[in-house]
Order: sequence, then C-alpha cells, then structure tokens
Amino acid sequence: MTDQWDDVNEHVEAEWKEDTTPFERVYEIVEQTHDGQSAAEIGDRALVSEPTARRHCKSLVNTGFAETDADGQTTLYRRNGDRILMSRIRELRDEADRTELLDGIERMKSEIRSYENRYDVVSPEELVQKLDADETDGWDDLTAWQTTRQNLAVAQAALAYDEASHHLTA
Repeated sequence: MTDQWDDVNEHVEAEWKEDTTPFERVYEIVEQTHDGQSAAEIGDRALVSEPTARRHCKSLVNTGFAETDADGQTTLYRRNGDRILMSRIRELRDEADRTELLDGIERMKSEIRSYENRYDVVSPEELVQKLDADETDGWDDLTAWQTTRQNLAVAQAALAYDEASHHLTA
C-alpha cells in the first residue's frame, strides 16, 4: 500500500511541476510559510534547486511579498504578514458593503460580550487562567473567542479602510 501512495505523491508532484513555473511553486510555498524557512527547505518543497529558490525568494522580498529573518548565518524566508493582512482587509471591503460590515461588527461584538458574561472574564487571556485542562467546552469557546476577536479586528480595519478610501477619492 505504501508504494501506491508513493506513486500518487510522485504523480501529483510531477503534475504540479509540469503545470507551474519554478517561480510559481516558490511563491506558493512562501505564501504558506508562517515561520521562516531556508532557501534549501523552500527549494525542496517547491521542487527547485536551492539557488533557484533563493533567487525567487529574493524577488519576493524585493516586492514586499516575503520578508527575511536570520538564524545564525542562514537567511529564513516567510510571507509578509502585513501584506497578507492588508489583502484580507481589501478582500473583505470588496466583498461586503458598509451595511454588511457594520452588521458583522455588531454581531461579533455581541458574541464577544456573551463569552465575557458566560465566563465572567474580560479577555481570552483571562479565560485561559480560569479553565481546567479537561473543560472541553471552555477550550472550544476560547478558540472561538480568539477567532471572533481576530475577525472583528479585520472587519473594523476593512470599514476604516473603506471610509478612508472614500475620503481620499472625494
């Protein structure tokens, strides 16, 4: 059975390599990279040589899509978190009108208030201190609260971005 999966993986890799350019593969790998990876690691995952990966990573850094960190003498590449965040904000602004954004913001604020009232705390960080290790529902709520708080921040930023855009173009 292992040989069958190896063949499937090899087939998928071969198809990916055939259907994309080296730059596209490096871009896809960097886009998925939250923590820094070396050019060798990115090259291995993108099915390109280390020098090719390094060249494309440097191009991505120059365009602002990626950023670097140092690990000793090794340069680590990862996606630019600010650029990803701005893309999410613009995307949300383009998908939702002002009324939808305001309704979503109010809904998320209400959900956050319900967590605060349910657990008698003011933040997810405070809830962590109160939960026992075996409180499955509490940990699930913690995760949902953190996600809602993050989504609220993005929605508020999209609303602010929309308002600023209208003022600049008026």
